[in-house]
Amino acid sequence: MNQPSKKEPFRSGFVAIIGRPNVGKSTLINEMIGQKIAIMSDKPQTTRNKIHGVYTADNYQIVFLDTPGIHKPQHKLGDFMNKSAVGTLGEVDAAFFLIDAAEGLGGGDRFIIEQLKKVKTPVFLVMNKIDKIQPEALLPLITEYKDLHDFAEIVPISALQGNNISTLLQTLTKYLPEGPQYYPADQVTDHPEQFVVAELIREKILHMTREEVPHSIAVAIEDMKVQENGVVHIGAVIFVERDSQKGIVIGKQGAVLKEVGKQARKDIELLLGSRTFLELWVKVKKDWRNQDRMLKDLGFRND
Repeated sequence: MNQPSKKEPFRSGFVAIIGRPNVGKSTLINEMIGQKIAIMSDKPQTTRNKIHGVYTADNYQIVFLDTPGIHKPQHKLGDFMNKSAVGTLGEVDAAFFLIDAAEGLGGGDRFIIEQLKKVKTPVFLVMNKIDKIQPEALLPLITEYKDLHDFAEIVPISALQGNNISTLLQTLTKYLPEGPQYYPADQVTDHPEQFVVAELIREKILHMTREEVPHSIAVAIEDMKVQENGVVHIGAVIFVERDSQKGIVIGKQGAVLKEVGKQARKDIELLLGSRTFLELWVKVKKDWRNQDRMLKDLGFRND
């Protein structure tokens, strides 16, 4: 008589995604989750807060932390971003060290590896953008990184094209401890909707502005409510540091701000599943990135 198969225990854990700015961390987390929860831009230091993305399968759940890119800070906001990224490593069950395979090993990667040596967390070397290099270049690059750190796993991927993502997730499950399901199966992030809405607005500004403007931008949701007709009314303030930046964000006859609102509203309606009325204002808050009170009001905390 055949014995009934023993049910696999449920596993769950927290995983940090760490790496230099602009290596594709937000693209990877969105691809794994299957939905946009982290904004994407070709500009470095796009992610400012730890984004908690939740992936749930039949017998496991992974909570991903998309950390800010580690870089040389030039203001208090930069200090916060670095502390947030490095501090995450002591809180998780595993970590993905994401690198840009097309750029190769650099000083920023070496700095991060030194931080990784201080923790006992299993670290995966996740080699992103393999679609941009020749296959024969991959093995020497792997050897170069292996000489610097004893990685638990090495997984080449292309986050943009979705290559090898399922392999990455399956490999990760071996490192998850037995544990509870922290979030409902249909929940993809633990951030409130207001946070994600603000990030979607900021993403559109990043796409449409250049030079010093992107890093001087912060978005705060001042009002968000469902009206009687089912339309979600959202009022958001875009903060900049200088009057000249305010003019750039608004654009000639308000053209840039209108386009930001138009593009952001499309993503917000997909997120909320409801028609949306979006109002945007631009305000100057001089040197906000060095003001502790302002940083706390905008949700940047190290606790």
